[in-house]
Amino acid sequence: MFLMPLIYSEDRPDWTFLSNHAHVLICIAQQPDVRLAEVAQLVGIGERAVHRIVHELSDSGYLSVTKEGRNNVYKIHLNKPLRHPLESHHNIQEIITPLLKKPSNKK
Repeated sequence: MFLMPLIYSEDRPDWTFLSNHAHVLICIAQQPDVRLAEVAQLVGIGERAVHRIVHELSDSGYLSVTKEGRNNVYKIHLNKPLRHPLESHHNIQEIITPLLKKPSNKK
């Protein structure tokens, strides 16, 4: 697993190509039993925002939550289509899978 906390710096851009929803999905895909407080730290948003995103994803059918003991375990439904009409012919798996590959050290 290669979850890395978000590091703020002056060199960090003000925007990214992926939304917070995508960032939350990536964290969950990397570690399905991740705690949402850790997701908040990794994404760089508040814990309440992560809870809201998880509820939105769950309500929309992109994510399921099950209990294992006292912990939540998340399952991403990779076959669900992307929501915007420009990308609706693609599914979540096409976005998530390439981003889960460990970066190579090749230059």
